[in-house]
Amino acid sequence: KKVLWQVRQIGPLNKIATGSCAGLTAVAFTYPLDLIRARLAFQVDEGYYRGIAHTTKQIMAEEGGVRGLYRGITPTFLGMIPYAGVSFYTYEMTKGLCLNHLSTFFARPGMDSSLVLSVPGTLLCGAVSGLVAQFVSYPMDVVRRRMQLSGFAHSKITKRSWPQTLVRVYQQDGVARGLYRGLSLNFVRVAPQVAVSFTVYERAKQYLGLTKPP
Repeated sequence: KKVLWQVRQIGPLNKIATGSCAGLTAVAFTYPLDLIRARLAFQVDEGYYRGIAHTTKQIMAEEGGVRGLYRGITPTFLGMIPYAGVSFYTYEMTKGLCLNHLSTFFARPGMDSSLVLSVPGTLLCGAVSGLVAQFVSYPMDVVRRRMQLSGFAHSKITKRSWPQTLVRVYQQDGVARGLYRGLSLNFVRVAPQVAVSFTVYERAKQYLGLTKPP
């Protein structure tokens, strides 16, 4: 983000790019833990995986070493680019709307007398950004989960590439009941999660005096 400000390119595409880069970086470092969590949560044969260390060892032994820990990383990347990008972009857009047109309800004077979002305003902007981003990227989230749960012993899901998995889900269940299965429940989880995340982010910037461009 700091680099984009320095070259004076602050348009919508750069806001999306900034969020996408942040999301991709986080996924690259944390993906194996997400895969392990999925295996532990959805295993059919209880006791096949026993804890984080045992699950890691089993996956590496049976599914090609470290590569097995990154099964499904491609659709995760493809989903994270629009998710993180759209999330940050939508947040900035709704933030501007609240500050410029709804300041009576969702803004307050900051430390330097300029308007900043109030806590309710930040929660609203964060929730809206999370819902929009989740809707855009959800099909890839379904594909990611299918791939994470395929290819290991006792799994009933056939191991396929991400394009094959995407087509298979669409052919079997269509769009609403396939690619967007479980979206409403995910909305219930994502809205407060992203709202709180952006609220902490915004309040930390205000207290540190970082509300202006770097």
